[in-house]
Amino acid sequence: METEKSLRPLSGYVLLLISLLALAGSVYAFILQLPVVGGVLLLTSVFLMCGFMVVNPNESRVLTLFGDYKGTVKANGFFWVNPFMTSKKVSLRARNLNGQALKVNDKIGNPIEIAAVIVWQVEDTCKAVFDVDDYQTYVSIQSEAAVRHLAGTCPYDNFEDNDAVVTLRGSAEKVHDMLVTELNERLSLAGIRVSDARISHLAYAPEIAGAMLQRQQATAVVAARQQIVEGAVGMVQMALERLSQHDIVELDEERKAAMVSNLLVVLCGDKNVSPVVNAGTLHN
Repeated sequence: METEKSLRPLSGYVLLLISLLALAGSVYAFILQLPVVGGVLLLTSVFLMCGFMVVNPNESRVLTLFGDYKGTVKANGFFWVNPFMTSKKVSLRARNLNGQALKVNDKIGNPIEIAAVIVWQVEDTCKAVFDVDDYQTYVSIQSEAAVRHLAGTCPYDNFEDNDAVVTLRGSAEKVHDMLVTELNERLSLAGIRVSDARISHLAYAPEIAGAMLQRQQATAVVAARQQIVEGAVGMVQMALERLSQHDIVELDEERKAAMVSNLLVVLCGDKNVSPVVNAGTLHN
């Protein structure tokens, strides 16, 4: 397995001047009827001109000579290399991979749809070119595999798994760290580094989305009712204590029970209550 080697070629400007001088010399030699000298200088000029190479910012060139890896040029500028070398351009810019929505099962088995946006860039050009067939296709396939694995190890939420610490919906930062770590492990073979990975789409599959929405609504209603009941009980207790402390009225157990019942109905009911005035006693 090759490792990346940095290569600094010759300046293209110097060799350009030499090639132009050789071209001018060949023309002058032909004028002086020196065909051999003119031919040699012409071939030299053509040979030199075939070796010029431009490397733009955040790009690199991987150079091989007859199948032998010679190095990678990462410095930007105008250079000259051996014309017999083969040059492959590799971009070092950060790129986005907007993954397609995948239909998978979460940890509990619920069918969900999930997609991720991944930011990646080539870190080792030698591995990217020689260790995999097509590093861009490799990134796409391995990213899909990582997202599928992540969805299978975490539940969508903790409605059915109360012990779940990490959920796809409620643990964005932890899910981000897990996905970045797994992607870097998978893509290290191709010399790729992932700097960011975020869930861009997360939803239940259409066949269960309606049922899950009803479940979420029911859970929200139950939670709200529980809070209302806890508050109502506290208010009833406070009312009885205040009545007792200020000796406003003496209530026996039966009247206390009736008062508690009436207060709970008023406080916990979801509709307005119509008051009923008792003009007699509690027993008549």
